[in-house]
Amino acid sequence: MPLLVPIAATTALVLAVLYIRLAFAVIKKRRQHKVALGTGQYPDLEAAIRAHGNFAEYVPLALVLLACAELNHSPWWLLVSVTLTLVIGRTIHASAISGSDLKKRVQGMKLTFASLALGVTANVVPLALGLLNLVKN
Repeated sequence: MPLLVPIAATTALVLAVLYIRLAFAVIKKRRQHKVALGTGQYPDLEAAIRAHGNFAEYVPLALVLLACAELNHSPWWLLVSVTLTLVIGRTIHASAISGSDLKKRVQGMKLTFASLALGVTANVVPLALGLLNLVKN
């Protein structure tokens, strides 16, 4: 059986590992501070929660864009560009927010936004070509 979206699937796999690491970081901080809900006013717990939450807010849309672009036969190099900027951006952001490094956090978000822009571009190209084909026929 052929793989339909191998690039998106591989990207999702890599990001799932990072997501699990972020979730375990929250659990570890909750146990350390004995906080079941909320932050308990612990800055390190709040940072871990936001690193996990921020990841959950941005990654799904990026993966949907990537999978749609791959299904619509966007160029492989554009798909790989989305993947690399997303994985690198999310990795930098996750380590920076946990360590309170604002400069790296901004760098991680810039790469994340770049991956979303690339994902949009990766979808516009095949959509535009497909619409042109419809108009011609």
